[in-house]
Amino acid sequence: MIKIGLVGKEEAIVSLSKCARRMGSGELDIFATPALVALMEASAINSLSGKLGINQTTVGISMGVKHTSPTPTGMTVFAESELVEIDGRRLVFKITAYDKSGVIGSAVHERMIVDKDKILEKANEKMKK
Repeated sequence: MIKIGLVGKEEAIVSLSKCARRMGSGELDIFATPALVALMEASAINSLSGKLGINQTTVGISMGVKHTSPTPTGMTVFAESELVEIDGRRLVFKITAYDKSGVIGSAVHERMIVDKDKILEKANEKMKK
């Protein structure tokens, strides 16, 4: 059952593949904002594990993110999400990300509950145009 207060977590080690230089979002070998967004999104997805119908999934529809502190390669980062609002099929999460020194970012993330077959059908229709 999906309810307010569900929490999720995701962690990763900052490797060169997750750095700004490699991801095309900057010139430095520090944790990239696109990698932070993916980490945050994964924490929200993890909170829903086992809570959706057999043919349901969620898709991200918005992410308002602040990346407030740099993290070097080799350090572990993690994100914690909390479901704070449910509006029909729309779910809203507050997410905070950390490294061992403290907070590195925050976000408000919205996801929509969708039918897997219908969303794939809608995507594939684009190929016919």
